[in-house]
Amino acid sequence: MGAPIIIDKLLYQPKNSLINQSINAREIEEPLNGDGFGIGWYVADVNYEPVTFVSINPAWSNRNLRNLAPKIRTECFIAHVRAASVGEVSESNCHPFQYKNLLMMHNGGVENFALIKRQIREPLSDELYNWIKGQTDSEHIFALLLHYLSKETSISPDAVIFAFEKTFDHLNKLMKQYGIHEPAYLNMVVTNGLFVVGSRYVSDARENPLTLYHSEATHYAVENGVSQMSAVGGEKAILVVSEKLSDEKDWTLVPSNHFVIVDQGLNVAIRPIRSGS
Repeated sequence: MGAPIIIDKLLYQPKNSLINQSINAREIEEPLNGDGFGIGWYVADVNYEPVTFVSINPAWSNRNLRNLAPKIRTECFIAHVRAASVGEVSESNCHPFQYKNLLMMHNGGVENFALIKRQIREPLSDELYNWIKGQTDSEHIFALLLHYLSKETSISPDAVIFAFEKTFDHLNKLMKQYGIHEPAYLNMVVTNGLFVVGSRYVSDARENPLTLYHSEATHYAVENGVSQMSAVGGEKAILVVSEKLSDEKDWTLVPSNHFVIVDQGLNVAIRPIRSGS
């Protein structure tokens, strides 16, 4: 989020760009993420609903993505590469998932998800139940989050945090009830184009969650493959990433079981996740 940027500067140009991570991720057990990808962005002068483009092709070889990336300029952009765990390789299972003006993407998973899939759907309204199009744990968890978010009077960072914590509590109870002992890894990001709430969460606090970093400064640039957050100019930019885009010291690891929140003024806050484990 921040001053408008050409998305090629995030997707392709950094040495450890997301395209590179689709082939050789550094900070996760499975380095290959070739089961599709998705991008989402906002065009505020048109309307507040995001644009999404997903594909089951590997991100590293998609001609359309390569052609679009140098031509899309936006103030809020998210992107995801997929290593399929729950759900077949199909466009309906590609992140980000969109509900009205909200986008969500997820890194991680819930082991033996099929044991609780029906129970996750149980409290959903007919509208949310029928909104689910795919098979992933990610989309179902997002639907549960939307269920709790619907109880709030307005959409705000605090409302999304409340919905996240209720969702994690709900999942923990279901996992305990149905004998799922493996920890759930739930690094998730939700945005409406105006703010971002991200979680770095694992259901068993004794385990380490997957990595999540943020970086903030007044200017973002890429030179010779090195991404730099600097104090040049009057622009401001915030990045939230699963892996550092470069080896520079611009990146701060989000603490275990904490939220990272970026508000409309591009202020960053870190807050503990208050959820049972």
